[in-house]
This record gives sequence, C-alpha cells and structure tokens, in this order.
Amino acid sequence: MSIKFGPAGLGPTKEAISNLEKYHNLGLKACEIAFTYGVYIKNKEDAIKIGKAAKKFNIQLSIHAPYWINLNSTDKDKIEKSKQRILRCCEVGTYLGAKRIVFHPGYYGKMDKDETYENIKREIIDIQKIIKQKKYTPLLAPETTGKVNVFGSIDEIKKLAKDTKTSFCIDFAHILARYKNYNFKEVLKKFKNYKKIHIHFSGIEYGEKGEKHHKLTPNIDIEKLISNLPKDIDITVINESPDTIGDSIKSIEIYRRQEQ
Repeated sequence: MSIKFGPAGLGPTKEAISNLEKYHNLGLKACEIAFTYGVYIKNKEDAIKIGKAAKKFNIQLSIHAPYWINLNSTDKDKIEKSKQRILRCCEVGTYLGAKRIVFHPGYYGKMDKDETYENIKREIIDIQKIIKQKKYTPLLAPETTGKVNVFGSIDEIKKLAKDTKTSFCIDFAHILARYKNYNFKEVLKKFKNYKKIHIHFSGIEYGEKGEKHHKLTPNIDIEKLISNLPKDIDITVINESPDTIGDSIKSIEIYRRQEQ
C-alpha cells in the first residue's frame, strides 16, 4: 500500500516553493491547494515553477475548487460560471501538474434527487468534453458532502464517477457528519474497483443537519482510518483540520507505528 499524507493549503504564491520544501522536510508527500475562495495562482509561469518544485520535492498536488459551484442551479448563468471556475482550476492545475480537482457539485434546491443527479451529470459530461478539447490533465474529483440537504451522498458520488468517468474524493469527516458514522468498511467496499483513491480526513463538529465545522483530528480516528484502508492501492489522505500540517505529521507517525 502506498499512502501519501498532506495538508489542505499551500499558502500564498510567493511562499509556495519554500512551503513545499518545508513539507518535504517534514515527510509530507501530498498537498491540496485551496482555491476555495478563488484561483489565486494567476500567472502561468508561477504555476509551472511551483509544479516543478512539487515534483522535485516528491509532493503530489491536488486542487480544491472554489466553494461557490452549483451545477444544479435554476439560473443558467450560475451554472456557466460554476463550469468556468472548474475549468480555470483545470487549466492552472495542468501547469501545476496537479492530479485532481476536488469540488462540491451542487445543491438539491427545490428539485428532487433524481433530477438533481441528471442535471449535474449532464454538466460534468460537458466539462469533460472541454477538458479533452483543451488537453487539460487533472482529473475531476466530485466530493462527498457533509450536509444532509446538499448533493454528494456516498452513492451519488460513486454513481457520478462511474457515469461521467471522473475520479472522486471521499471525505470521511463529511461522511461522519452526514451519516453519524464513518462506515469505513462499507464506504471503501463501494470503491473497491479503483486502484487510486483520494481521501479527505479531519475531525468535525456536526449536528442533525450535518457538518458544522472542522476540528483537530483525534488519534483514535486516524488509527481507525488507516487500519481500514486497502493494502493494494495508492491512497492520498488530505487533512483539513485547523492544524493541517500537525495532523498530517501525526497521521504519518500513526501509520508507521501500525506498519511495524
């Protein structure tokens, strides 16, 4: 089994390369760049330099697309802007050498779940066509979501990945918030045919409607995650807690202890 642990967040463009070197020195092998409030790496040359540094320091990059994406809006302009945000991440991600673009696909709104699914599927298939035309290299990775009224259940993401030929992101903190249980074995079994899996993991506060906010990751939960991971595939685990670096290092230490 190959597991890469790393933080969500690379920091400002000017600090990106030095941060990658720091992550490398700490033993981290992955990093998810947070474009959650907008694509802040604007310059192609900067993106290429950061991508080369990530390769040099053996750190696998991924991207989290902006939060304001909804591929099931009743407003066609909002859908188009959502698609452009994803495609902009794909463009910059190509320069960076990023492997995946993680994003929350959309909301149910006043539509039923089946109609929502079909709408989101249609828009992702269209995005996939543009990605192919533009020769962008990152894989799309729709993510399981942590609120009950938001599109992104385990089965929806599994079906979406199959029907649109995308990758996916399993966020176990979101799964805990949505289902009140990690369901590690059941969830991983649903994705057993994939040889590469992208995971988000951290502590989380939640209520009846699901996710409230992330918190530090308990050691016992990290131990449970690692002990349930398949042994024969490549796995990336991105931490989104308030201390992404500290919790990623802690995860490496727990993983090494379990492997002894």
